[in-house]
Amino acid sequence: MKKLTIKILGLLILAMPILSSCSDSDDPIIPVDPVLEALANGTLSGTLPESVTLTAASYRLTGALIVPDGITLTIPAGTQIVADNGGTDVYIGVLMGGKININGTSSNPVLMSSANGNPGDWGGLTICGKATTTAGANADAEVGGFKYGGSDDADNSGSINYLVIKGTGAQINSESQYNGVSFYAVGSATTVKNVAVINGSDDGVEFFGGTVSVENLFLQNNEDDAIDWTEGWNGTVKNAYVEHTIEGFSTVVEADKDNKNPKIENLTAVSTVGGTALQFKKQSGATITGLSLTGYTTILDMKDDGPLSNVIIEGVEADGLKSYAGAATVDVSGWDWTDATPVDGVNALVDGGTLNGLLSSSATLKADTEYKLTGSFIISDGATLTIPAGTKITADAAGTEVYIAVLMGGKININGTAENPVVISSADANPGDWGGLTICGKATTTAGENAEAEVGGFIYGGTTDNDNSGTINYLVIKGTGAQINSESQYNGVSLYAVGSETTIENVAVINGADDGIEFFGGTVSASNLYLENNEDDSVDWTEGWNGKVTNAYISHTIEGFSTVFEGDKVNNNPQFENITAISTVGGIALQFKKQSGGSITGLYLEGYDVDLDMKDEASENENVNNVQINGANPDVTLVSGSTERKYTLNAGKDAAKVDISAWTWREAGL
Repeated sequence: MKKLTIKILGLLILAMPILSSCSDSDDPIIPVDPVLEALANGTLSGTLPESVTLTAASYRLTGALIVPDGITLTIPAGTQIVADNGGTDVYIGVLMGGKININGTSSNPVLMSSANGNPGDWGGLTICGKATTTAGANADAEVGGFKYGGSDDADNSGSINYLVIKGTGAQINSESQYNGVSFYAVGSATTVKNVAVINGSDDGVEFFGGTVSVENLFLQNNEDDAIDWTEGWNGTVKNAYVEHTIEGFSTVVEADKDNKNPKIENLTAVSTVGGTALQFKKQSGATITGLSLTGYTTILDMKDDGPLSNVIIEGVEADGLKSYAGAATVDVSGWDWTDATPVDGVNALVDGGTLNGLLSSSATLKADTEYKLTGSFIISDGATLTIPAGTKITADAAGTEVYIAVLMGGKININGTAENPVVISSADANPGDWGGLTICGKATTTAGENAEAEVGGFIYGGTTDNDNSGTINYLVIKGTGAQINSESQYNGVSLYAVGSETTIENVAVINGADDGIEFFGGTVSASNLYLENNEDDSVDWTEGWNGKVTNAYISHTIEGFSTVFEGDKVNNNPQFENITAISTVGGIALQFKKQSGGSITGLYLEGYDVDLDMKDEASENENVNNVQINGANPDVTLVSGSTERKYTLNAGKDAAKVDISAWTWREAGL
């Protein structure tokens, strides 16, 4: 089973890239399923193409999430799924042959809720199985048109434990609404325990045939029936607590159609607003023990004059004149898990030292907390992540599933100091351990407005060249560059159309398996960069980036790296001032593809086999003058024996070295 992080999430949120490729634009890119991409960004919607395990993070449910035949969705303890207030378009559906495993605990239940938990905000959870139903095999569900029903009464649709679900019951038409949880012909091998359904505008739980049983139900202020069944359901509900405090609800129990004698063991229901407790339609019935009813105006309603003998309460035929107001049989004083409420984004996880999921509101880390980056940590539009001086974040060595991404309209403020830089690194800082940091802005790029990142589906680019994605100061980042495919890897820092009001100063990227820093269009500038042993390009740019790099020190001591600079595509003449690059292993210094170029002053190169590589030059000196060194065309000599346009610089590469003796912050580790 593939684990996706959000996680996007890897996510989200949200298969996810902070990526760059050093290849040409016509290099092949392996497609990624859009549902998995969205999931990795922290967004749930669409039909899952494979089994996945979420992480204990916050996800956004934006539409119908479908778990089809043969696929399993696993949701660990502490996961929060915040549903858009999208009515009938937003729900989770598990189809026949699919499974859902909700692995909450009493201290960390799984929560599915709209942001405010208001009745009717969204659809809810629907599960379809292969057990018997009087509707017949392959029946059509009244919502969604899902198929359900068969002959396998021992069918297994998964396991649900410690689930809190709020704000369901979206209106479909005048006769139909979604329930909190709908069980369509679900079989007896399915485990359902410790479920709370709160503030639903229709039923809490409803059984459409099937044999599944449920234990420990908490049903509060569901505006139609708390427990509803039809089509010959014959499972058991054990330990159910129902509470009604809002006018206009319907009933505690509503049963309809054929009587297959389901059982209810220990049912306590309390109303402060009157109403009907038990309602049986047509020939329906049940065997009930441990019944305690308080505050209901009508105790028993045999709506279609069905036989009282079908309803057995405490071992005898039901008595419509009896109150059944005995002592409560279900004590919920210890059911603290039912109080779960939606957190704002992933702030609860952040407070606990875990960075994972979609941050939908601003959060500030604490320098004295040991943070673990366990998956995709996504800062959404309108949210700001602030990281104070001295903060250390240990990234799991889980490759492409672990990264930090800032979406368009989001911000990151990394407020390190020379004495206390911020460090983000895997434990061993090995190249490719994790993804890295990516930021998406609204500045111009030749890719156009609302462009899609080459891997992962990030949206970036606009017309706001002075866009502000925050501030980065004194950051040390290590062990990035996780491999996505044969052509693509993550970068240490990827800047997608980031605007000029964004501040980037004093950044070290060390031991990256791909580029140190890459600019995809945009206007952002950076100063005081220390780039050591990044195995592809140290500084890479494309899509018309036209910012400036001031004071960069590049060190290459490992065989097999690529270049100091790689420029690609359109030349918008980015600026470079005071660049020192030293290699002990040869290699290429400055590489320019297609029409790219730039203006460089204060250049010092040492130890490279090739100073200047005009990779796509059609004929000698065609594009070399796109590169200006100290305000003039470069003084070059073609490397002897080279059939490509590779040059040695005769002058302009011996400026004073950038002095990094005071840059002791670059040596910081976890």
